[in-house]
Amino acid sequence: MRISREQIETIRTLTREIAGPDACVRLFGSRLDDAACGGDVDLLVEIDRPVENPALLGARMAAKISRAFHGRKVDVIISAPNLARLPIHEIAAREGVRL
Repeated sequence: MRISREQIETIRTLTREIAGPDACVRLFGSRLDDAACGGDVDLLVEIDRPVENPALLGARMAAKISRAFHGRKVDVIISAPNLARLPIHEIAAREGVRL
């Protein structure tokens, strides 16, 4: 996994602040491949309650984490009971590592 302990703690802290204390966050994508170089940070945020404005929530999270990571591109997808479950959600849940 190409992400530091400090970065993991930053992601966890910001996820709790923005999405709530019950949110679970998983890292997926190229950052899990130790042999790869570069790449963005792909995150799946799983929330057990309905989310009113998932686009705003995802954008806020991506922006704050990106700033904390000195401009590194961050993609956030949200999973909640009231949202459609797309193939990317299945891949991220299956392959992602809980932080």
